Amino acid sequence: MERIFGDFIEDLPGSEEYLIIGFSPGSISLQQRWRNNGLSADFLADYLTTFFPGIDENSNGVKSQAELKNSISYIANELLENAMKYNNNKCNHPISIQLHLKSDRIVLMVTNSVAPQEVEKFQAYLEKLTTSNVEDLLVCQLEKNALEENSHSSGLGYLTIISDYMAKIGWRFRTVQEEPEVVAVSTMVQLQV
Repeated sequence: MERIFGDFIEDLPGSEEYLIIGFSPGSISLQQRWRNNGLSADFLADYLTTFFPGIDENSNGVKSQAELKNSISYIANELLENAMKYNNNKCNHPISIQLHLKSDRIVLMVTNSVAPQEVEKFQAYLEKLTTSNVEDLLVCQLEKNALEENSHSSGLGYLTIISDYMAKIGWRFRTVQEEPEVVAVSTMVQLQV
């Protein structure tokens, strides 16, 4: 099974500058890993900014180095948190995050497994996200969150990435193992620089 939603580039052109970090799902608990998500996101952002020394807001609309660093840190953290939270912990499929530096954009991609029984629900959400007005969805989610005091999920991560960072986002689902079934989802975020 393979299915794509949104702006996902299947054959991402190679680049000379990239970084991949992998996580083994069973090595430490999710609570311990939660702190590492922020550290990993900040590391990716710090790594990236070394390729943009001295940029400032006056250079043809290019984001400042601090703004770029904050954007990458936020987006990477959101992607990692979702990957860790929704990973299928019944299999040993690794979680990875990739950072690719292109001439006109930065591409972040996180891959994790998803429980087979959750795939249809997740894909229905993505169908709605990719075919609806993001600003309307954002307002509805904020209103919903205000009414639900005990919610464990804000539902704002992808919406914020799209609306606040003007990023393109896409997903690819594919079966990586048949018996027992293991479905991997890759979430790709493209941020213009």
